[in-house]
Amino acid sequence: MMSAESSVAKRLEGKVALITGGASGIGESTTRVFVKHGAKVLIADIQDELGHSLCKELGSWETISYIHCDVTRESDVQNAVDLAVSKYGKLDIMFNNAGILGEPELRAIASNIEDFKRVYDVNVFGAFLGAKHASRVMIPAKKGCILFTASMLSMICTGLPHAYTTSKHAVVGLTKSLAVELGEYGIRVNCISPYAIVTPLFQGASGILDMQNGEEKISAAAVLKGAILETNDVAHAALFLASDEAKYLNGVNLPVDGGYSLYKPTWKTGLKDYTPE
Repeated sequence: MMSAESSVAKRLEGKVALITGGASGIGESTTRVFVKHGAKVLIADIQDELGHSLCKELGSWETISYIHCDVTRESDVQNAVDLAVSKYGKLDIMFNNAGILGEPELRAIASNIEDFKRVYDVNVFGAFLGAKHASRVMIPAKKGCILFTASMLSMICTGLPHAYTTSKHAVVGLTKSLAVELGEYGIRVNCISPYAIVTPLFQGASGILDMQNGEEKISAAAVLKGAILETNDVAHAALFLASDEAKYLNGVNLPVDGGYSLYKPTWKTGLKDYTPE
């Protein structure tokens, strides 16, 4: 008798996926999960050593490969999509995951304009280019799945950098706009908004290099206690959205934040010192 686990063991069997920023962090975990579930994966990243190492670890050239790709360069994104199609025959899933945090500015007056533009180039323009070239090959096939990595900051504001926060709001807007346009061709477009995770990106921006220390700080601020969000959790959210199980989900911003975006810390703080008259 087939177990429940084995019956869903290959949820992406026969599918081809392209993952930008797929060599580390959320992208790496998603690459691992997608390969485990039967997908052929092309990693597109600028971290060549990490990308090639991951391919070597996970499988053969026939099932996983790597291409250098700066998502702010349209020619790089076009080449990545073309390679996926020429090598694997099609493209079913485009996960626009590459992103940067930018400098930790907290005041608009002190913002570095060039850094602001750079964050938008990677997080928004790069994501748009991925969707543009993925849809170029998905539209004739009348099917496909385009995903984006947004952030819990697409739903709330916490005083974190303006460039990053607004770029993730823009990603959600892009998701919704494309969902309406591309739905006509059977292409689903969704995004995922995670809570904070101790990834190399987070460590570089925060200066918190110790994994345990970083997780403790993040957990202390979390709404959902007793669990720590890991990159693998986001990867499984991507797996669900990319699978046929989510066949009618389109234009969704899926929060993977333990309810943080529902939380108003000032409400709790305000009541703490309140005494009824």
